Amino acid sequence: MGGPELEQLIALLARLPGLGPRSARRAALRLLQQPETRLLPLASAMQNAARAVKTCRVCGNLDSADPCSVCTDPTRENGLICVVESVGDLWAMDRAGIYRGLYHVLGGVLSALAGTGPDALNWPALMRRIESSRTSSTPVTEVILALGATVDGATTAHWLAEQLRPMGVSVTRLAQGIPIGGALDVLDDGTLAAAMRARRSA
Repeated sequence: MGGPELEQLIALLARLPGLGPRSARRAALRLLQQPETRLLPLASAMQNAARAVKTCRVCGNLDSADPCSVCTDPTRENGLICVVESVGDLWAMDRAGIYRGLYHVLGGVLSALAGTGPDALNWPALMRRIESSRTSSTPVTEVILALGATVDGATTAHWLAEQLRPMGVSVTRLAQGIPIGGALDVLDDGTLAAAMRARRSA
């Protein structure tokens, strides 16, 4: 039905989060019904993004600039670093508009089941950022651990807090507002705001 090109499009769409085979078929149909205004612009935007977007060497964000627009924003509070699990979490925090410091993407959390240990996480770069900031006019004074309220997130936050304490910075965690088992990138802005305001020592 529809030939291999259509089946390939549906199969690729079905790999996206939140899209199963049926949703992928509906999305493919909508795109193909108006290829000039939907499919071709989308394909062009995807090609442009694939060529231009890169990982920020400082914080791990995705941007067309390296360092990214967050790291180079002169209005940011350079003394604060908010540690998140993923780029999606960074975008969720920044979209809420409740935090104006810098970020650091860990790239995952510790997980015994998944076999993810400290070596798989981007935490040594965080330590280097803190250390190198000591000679700047705005050294890092606080690290906020904004990890999901899951068992793995809590384990990672506890472990990371232990690594950070000898660095002489204040280490805080998000508090009320984050439900147990909740992921940051699906929370509403109000919930994120409440959690940021009520952060506590880790």
